Amino acid sequence: MTARELAAAGVRDARLRAAYTRCRRINARGGATYFLATRLLTPRQRPAVHALYGFARYADDIVDAPGGAPADERARALDALDATVRRALATGRSDHPVLAALADTVARYRIDAAHFTDFMRSMRMDLHVTEYADWRALRAYMHGSAAVIGLQVLPVLGTVVPREEAAEHAASLGVAFQLTNFLRDVGEDLDRGRIYLPRDLLAAHGVDRPLLEWCRATGRTDPRVRGALRAMIGLTRGIYRHAARGVPMLHAVSRPCVRTAFVLYHGILERIEAADCAIIDHRVVVPRRHRAGIALGGLASLTAGRLRGALGAPPWPVAHGRGAA
Repeated sequence: MTARELAAAGVRDARLRAAYTRCRRINARGGATYFLATRLLTPRQRPAVHALYGFARYADDIVDAPGGAPADERARALDALDATVRRALATGRSDHPVLAALADTVARYRIDAAHFTDFMRSMRMDLHVTEYADWRALRAYMHGSAAVIGLQVLPVLGTVVPREEAAEHAASLGVAFQLTNFLRDVGEDLDRGRIYLPRDLLAAHGVDRPLLEWCRATGRTDPRVRGALRAMIGLTRGIYRHAARGVPMLHAVSRPCVRTAFVLYHGILERIEAADCAIIDHRVVVPRRHRAGIALGGLASLTAGRLRGALGAPPWPVAHGRGAA
């Protein structure tokens, strides 16, 4: 975390600064697209977003621990993390190198602690649920794994309407991003034994797990799989459309970041389509130069707004709590 960002956020405590810095490194290492978009937020906002992402990635790394740790071992680690999170959010502080930043962010922005309970519930599902019967079952999982991420970030972004009005669109954006990741990572998820495409949707196109595994092993994509992936892309685009209606509800300083993330993630869908959905054997990547060009466009929009004086003062609460100014 840069000194400028920490100073802007009012973080002065040395251990708290170290926690925020660690979260920023986790973000930079684990989410290139997401991290790039956060650069368009104000310095004051960035530490909080890094803290939220850092915690989510920390928990996710326990679920997908390298080396194939037994499920019961990972379950115990998640239980321990959950207990530590609950204490941190209840007290507003923690000695944990990641949760210290999370607890501070939750206190500063008055984020609902229930979102983290729901998140941990979905993380536990990944230890024993390997596929989802239908869209309803998948949505129940994604509420905790994706929708609540949008709801956690919303207070940091700020709104120009009552927060409750923007909440459903923020939740949809989290879901749209995760569905995009599911499509991009379908092969890697298969390697972990998981399928995040609804079983009934696959069956409607004549697809089952053995066919997906055959595509993964041979590097070939069956036409039935292409049909199922196209159907999933269409469903995902519908959720993006619902999410897009919430962007004007955000505070003006946050819109360039969210629009940029929107375009970057939506670009992954376009790359999948350009590959004719032949992506089971490899991960589709938006070229770095293209990502940089989109980010520069967001920066130009942000700069123009500041020059016009159109952005105004963000409607955030005054920083408070441990380490605050």
